[in-house]
Amino acid sequence: MKKKLFALLLVVAMMGALVIGCGSNDDKKSDNNDTNNSTTDSNDTANKGDDNKSDEVVTLKWVLLGNGMPSNYDAWKDNLNQYLEDKIGVNIEVEVVSWGDWDNRRNVIVNSGEYFDIMFTDSAKYLSEVELGAFLDITDLLQSDAPDLYSYIPEDYWEAVKVNNRIYSVPTYKDSSMTNYIVWDKTIADKYEVAVDDLTTLESLTETLKQIKDGENKSPFILDKMGLSSILATYDAMGSELEPLGIRYDDETHTVVNVLKQDDVMSDLKTIHEWFKAGIINPDAPTLAELPSYRTVFVAQGWPSAAKTTWGPNMGVEAIAIKHSDTIVSNATVRGSLNAIYSGSKNPEKALEFLQLVNMDSYVRDAFYYGLEGENFEYTEDKKVNKLNSEWPMAGYTQGTFFNVSQLVDDEFNQWDEVKELNANATGSVVLGFDLDKSSIENELANCREVWNKYRSELMTGAREPEELVNKITTELEASGFNKILEEAQRQINEQFK
Repeated sequence: MKKKLFALLLVVAMMGALVIGCGSNDDKKSDNNDTNNSTTDSNDTANKGDDNKSDEVVTLKWVLLGNGMPSNYDAWKDNLNQYLEDKIGVNIEVEVVSWGDWDNRRNVIVNSGEYFDIMFTDSAKYLSEVELGAFLDITDLLQSDAPDLYSYIPEDYWEAVKVNNRIYSVPTYKDSSMTNYIVWDKTIADKYEVAVDDLTTLESLTETLKQIKDGENKSPFILDKMGLSSILATYDAMGSELEPLGIRYDDETHTVVNVLKQDDVMSDLKTIHEWFKAGIINPDAPTLAELPSYRTVFVAQGWPSAAKTTWGPNMGVEAIAIKHSDTIVSNATVRGSLNAIYSGSKNPEKALEFLQLVNMDSYVRDAFYYGLEGENFEYTEDKKVNKLNSEWPMAGYTQGTFFNVSQLVDDEFNQWDEVKELNANATGSVVLGFDLDKSSIENELANCREVWNKYRSELMTGAREPEELVNKITTELEASGFNKILEEAQRQINEQFK
């Protein structure tokens, strides 16, 4: 399995050139130069649904993530539903949950049995949600009700989302690797003559950020309560959904460790604590629910030209991005964006048919990505997109493939070539393809997650002295069964890889 999933990178790189143009990414703007050619093909595929359309129109509820509900939601929905009804006999109701409310909202939905038809999910809780029985096994349904979608998405993507050899979600066909960048407001960087190319580590940023903080009289490195998650990104949690447990992605000894106690992690934790004390990080970071649209400098996952196509436009400034981390692929990065059908859905076939349309019909894809035609964007004569504003709050990476998102009118290059190159050259985690069997340690994991969630925001925003806090967290983790988890994880790793 490890070798098969690692081959995903090469598959993505090659498939991008063969299937509907090129490209992929997270919450970034498409720059697919082949969109015009692909639109006709994808719409032809979507038209196949007309032959099977029944007289009854069903309404599907899709729970997504973003900046909350669109202000023009009703007009957008009415416009899109006319198209969906004609295509596949479906109307759609969308709930866009804000970033700050997402963890709590998804927990409520899954644990209470609240009705939905489709829900966005990701590696953070996908496995536990499957284990709870929240999602439908669509393995067989894919072949009968969405064969075009199944053929379109590369086989290794389907392999990556399997749980006990069954498929419970539709993976988003986009980038499968993770690279973090330090993103700057270029005007501020120029003002303070920042040698951005030389500042690639957190520690190297300290003196410059102090200078900017003093000069601008405000915190330049804004964090919300999730903190700087990239500090932990080089450790593979093996599907445990417990961040303090992991194996460093390049550790050929396959040693399972307490991630918080590792020298590289502790060094970065000390750096952001210094920033917090100096006012470089905002004092309300441990409780801030959502990030503001503008930040002077921040760390984000993406690729170099995302500074021009996404990060800069979203802030209303010119931005530049400098590579901050290695490019890594793991189960978690492949599972970064998934959509699952509720196990109790009244219309699972239609839900899957709808997801096929989202991924393969450019008109539908653009509606979710850009908003309401005529209000949020307009098509040009050559079928490109002219954005009329930046007010659309849905997160594009949560919805479907990026290969069918129409190109922006002012994009002069194909950013997806960068993504393909990153994917092709990514380093696979040493435990790529491995998921921890949690059956014998479920209680311990649940207890340890509770401990971690109690302290996470203070640690990851720099609000507390890290050595003291990590010792406190470790003591409580061990009292909750962490050592048993670590030993069981190591035993399974040894059986699989040694």
